[in-house]
Formats: sequence, C-alpha cells, structure tokens
Amino acid sequence: MGHELRLFLIALRLLTRVPVPGWVGVNDEWMRASVRHFPGVGLLIGGLGALVLWAAAHLWPALVSVLLCMAFMAWLTRGLHHDGPAIIGAAGLVFVLALKAAALHGLATRDLLAALAVLPLAQAWSQTATVVVLRLLPADDAAQAARPGPWPRRADGLALLVALVWAGLAAGSAAFFLPADALLAAAAACVAVTLCMARWLVQRSQDSGAAALGATQPFSELATCLAVLAVLAAG
Repeated sequence: MGHELRLFLIALRLLTRVPVPGWVGVNDEWMRASVRHFPGVGLLIGGLGALVLWAAAHLWPALVSVLLCMAFMAWLTRGLHHDGPAIIGAAGLVFVLALKAAALHGLATRDLLAALAVLPLAQAWSQTATVVVLRLLPADDAAQAARPGPWPRRADGLALLVALVWAGLAAGSAAFFLPADALLAAAAACVAVTLCMARWLVQRSQDSGAAALGATQPFSELATCLAVLAVLAAG
C-alpha cells in the first residue's frame, strides 16, 4: 500500500505543480510504474477544476467561469498535453480548446452539476486512454513513440488494471449526476478515440508518434465532454 501511495505521488508530481513530500524520492523504475495512477491524478485534477468552476459560477457568467476553470487546469498541469493537438497544426490546439470551452459552457448553462461531474470524469478517462494506448502498442512501437521522460516502453497488465479501476471509480462518482445513457455515450466516444490514436501511433514515425501519444489525452477528454453534452441536449 505504501508503495502504491509513493507511485501515486510520483504521478502527481509528474502531471501537476502540486508539491509532494521529500520522502517520495524518485527513480526511473518508479516513474515508469507511476503511469498506472495517472487516471487517479486526472480524477484529482478534474475535481479541483470542478471546484473552481463551481466557485466561479457564483460570481460570473457561465462562459467566464468555464474559461477561468480551464485556465486554472492549464496552470495546474503546466499545459502538459497542450502540445498534442498541434499534430494537426497550430490551429489544432485552438480548435480543441475552443471546442472544450464550448462543450463545458453548453453543459454549465444546461446543468451546472453535469458540468461539474464531467470534469473529473473526462480527466480520469482521458488519462486511462493514454494507459490503454501504451498497452495496445507493440513493444517496439511503444519504445519509438514514447516521449522523453517517465513514459514506460509499454504499459503492463497491472498498469492497465489499476487504470481501469480508477476509471471505474470516476464513472461511479459521475453516475450520481449524469444519466446512464450519457455515461455510455461518453464511454463509447472515449474508446473510439483511444483505438484511433493507437492505430495512428503505430503508423507514424517517431516524432509524429510522440505527438499522437500526447494527443490521446486531450482528444479523448474532448470526446467525453462532447458525448455527454450531445445526450443531454437531445434529451
């Protein structure tokens, strides 16, 4: 249990600005193993973003609140995944962020609780998508595509299992505020993006593969938000 806590804190340090205790330490093996707790850190990131959105919504209109929430999350994560959408050009980042803002604005104006629930769900599921991609890749492709840093050459079965547990916890929490059909649509959208990214990553060169791996998180996060909004808007 203590080792898993250490790995979670290492993941927290890798993905956010949050300081961690000095006793956590660091080595390459622990950094690679910590990927299995990326969805748990995503759950925390989304939860903090939801808190900012909730507080801002009491002071400003929905659009301002959403933009403040997104700005906070970008600061918290050091904009870690904002380079990924650049695989489709500089405009890619603009469109992804604009679509995310529009989706969250649509949710916040329709049902603030739904918007608050989607933030941790989308973060946790999108981080799970990254782990799944690393698991699906052949070992050689994963080695070529892995970005410099803590990424494992290929996620093992334990990493996938722990990531899916985190994803299940996120879904269980969101189920209190989102209808089942919205969760199912979000899951289908996230899985579709994950499989597309895995296929794309295998087909790309080393440089493009690294960008595609980084794009898995923001694209699957966006797909989750859009799917939930589509179901709620249709209902």
